[in-house]
Amino acid sequence: MYSTEIEVRTGSGAVVHDLTHEAEAFLRHADAADGLLHVWVPHATAGLAILETGAGSDEDLLTALDELLPRDGRWRHRHGSPGHGRDHVLPALVPPYATIPVLGGVLALGTWQSICLVDTNLDNPVRKVRFSLLAG
Repeated sequence: MYSTEIEVRTGSGAVVHDLTHEAEAFLRHADAADGLLHVWVPHATAGLAILETGAGSDEDLLTALDELLPRDGRWRHRHGSPGHGRDHVLPALVPPYATIPVLGGVLALGTWQSICLVDTNLDNPVRKVRFSLLAG
């Protein structure tokens, strides 16, 4: 298995960050053929989603998460910025992993699909993402 970790700066606001180009670069560097790309975010307050970006879906996801997990005082987990407890619930809804088929060295994503890091944590502006290739 070939694996590497990258660092992503997400800033101080909630973000859906497209990782597709980084994943494609990883596959080129790995000289990938067929297999599975596993993407992992080793954080308790971030997740991964496969979705369309650039047409509003990324903002729609953040809006939906704000409605499902309001940044208010209801959370028992209270360290960090106000409402930070909701960030610790996020990975139960947006898991910290994704696995994508790789065929002929190319991600087998649908036409409008992208691999995205979802980070709503205002207290951690830097994330790590691990790409691992399991050759077929």
